[in-house]
Amino acid sequence: MTVQLTPYLAFRSETREAFDFYASVFGGSPTFSTFGEFGVGTPDEAGKVMHAQLKTPSGLLLMGADRPDSYPLEEASSMSLSLFGGPDDAETLTGWFDALAEGGTVHEALSQAPWGDSFGMLDDRFGQHWMVNVGGAAA
Repeated sequence: MTVQLTPYLAFRSETREAFDFYASVFGGSPTFSTFGEFGVGTPDEAGKVMHAQLKTPSGLLLMGADRPDSYPLEEASSMSLSLFGGPDDAETLTGWFDALAEGGTVHEALSQAPWGDSFGMLDDRFGQHWMVNVGGAAA
């Protein structure tokens, strides 16, 4: 068995829109299952996404779901999604940073950090917090 760790993102009725957006940024085609398909949840939640998955051509894996109304949905301030790579990945990582920033809030522009890498932070339009680090030469 191979154990993996992947982010499982929670949304309030925005999972389909968010995963379509992430597919436009990272590539790949998201898959969706609804609460109604499995006969769980309330009738109002039947069309909500119970599970979404996006496998990208670069090997990233994101999963997520619409949080049922009866479950709390706290702000994701205690968790960040981190994308990192070396100088050969600078163009890809910079493109991802710019795409994720569209409609979101950039907290720190992708620029040379004190440790010598290029680093930036943002919240995307769905409130998910991202950190991007390009090791080595500045992006």
